[in-house]
Amino acid sequence: MKIKFIDLFSGIGGIRLGFESACSELKISCECVFTSEIKPAAIKIFEQNHSEEKIFGDITKISCEEIPDFDILLAGFPCQSFSSAGKRLGFDDTRGTLFFEIEKILSHKKPQGFILENVEGLVLHDKGKTLKTILDKLDGLGYKVSWKVLNAKNFGVPQDRKRIYIVGTLNEFINLENFEVKRKILAEVLEKNLPTADTYFVKLLLKKFSAKELVGKSIKDKRGGKNNIHAWDIECRGAVTSEEKKLLNRILTERRKKKWADEFGIDWMDGMPLTLEQIKTFFCSENLQIMLENLVAKGYLKKEFPKKKVGNIRIEDKSLPQGYNIVSGKLSYEVGKILDPAGISPTLVATDMQHIFVVDGEGLRQLTMREGLRIFGFPEEFKFDISEKEGRDLLGNTVAIPVIKKISERLLESLR
Repeated sequence: MKIKFIDLFSGIGGIRLGFESACSELKISCECVFTSEIKPAAIKIFEQNHSEEKIFGDITKISCEEIPDFDILLAGFPCQSFSSAGKRLGFDDTRGTLFFEIEKILSHKKPQGFILENVEGLVLHDKGKTLKTILDKLDGLGYKVSWKVLNAKNFGVPQDRKRIYIVGTLNEFINLENFEVKRKILAEVLEKNLPTADTYFVKLLLKKFSAKELVGKSIKDKRGGKNNIHAWDIECRGAVTSEEKKLLNRILTERRKKKWADEFGIDWMDGMPLTLEQIKTFFCSENLQIMLENLVAKGYLKKEFPKKKVGNIRIEDKSLPQGYNIVSGKLSYEVGKILDPAGISPTLVATDMQHIFVVDGEGLRQLTMREGLRIFGFPEEFKFDISEKEGRDLLGNTVAIPVIKKISERLLESLR
């Protein structure tokens, strides 16, 4: 038995690696007969790992006749248009319409099956209509289709990464339930005794906290319980008195209450700017206005108008009184989260990978590219010779290989 497959929107080839690993496990011969990708950095990685193969460019400019016959289609089709990190435009976004390229190829080539991967946000996008459209199209082509949201942390990689997997064959439904649970912690993939960061921000953190105390902490000006450090806790924008810290902590909590939106007569949003008079109702101080203005001058607070909802967006309503609000949220600082080696990583995405740090000895450092690859289940021999900026972007958009492997095994067993 020899399986021929194609790899669309291939990225750095994670889906392919998972599929090939499953074939190897089942002693099935396989061959990738066509790969499509347009991102230059991803193409560099492809050439490093598959120098003997040709990579094709924009799939929208390639006719079905140019694609060799194949048995299985693999595709992690672009997900930004369905992702909570994007604008959730779905099929209104050009990237969303790329699913229809998959539909066109399946319709023309009629392979035995396919594996598709996308973000969890696809499930609820447009109240489920987007996913229903995709499933209806695949069903209309004669495929028996299964789908499931699976979390990579249950497949032997130390990352909390939920993704939807859509699998279909011409003959039978593939069971995506009851996979064996395997767990791994970060300590199993992290390196030790590497150079640590020596930046101003990291020095501030280590001046206020020991490296050990920072394990598992997040740095963001939002609520986060005992594992959250705020800008004013490390005074990264200037010295803050104990009274000013109390004020900032109260504003952080109070601004989330819906009663302020009711006072303004606007839709509630999590993080309302509060006026001086509103703040006086929960914080008593003769110097309140002076403190507020001082915190604005230092950059811990900002003055802004409440926002009203217009369609799907919010705009400032300048007919309402201006208030005070916390300046910064997630990803505002060089260090966003310090991982706990006894735990797992949050979902790694391109936008925040550079803000994720680990403790190494008595210092802090970013994840290395090799550690990032391990967190997705890439083999040690995988070549990844690229700048850290490009590497983080590529990793944030790749797949957890062991999940693909287990799904592929079930698909291949079905075909066999």
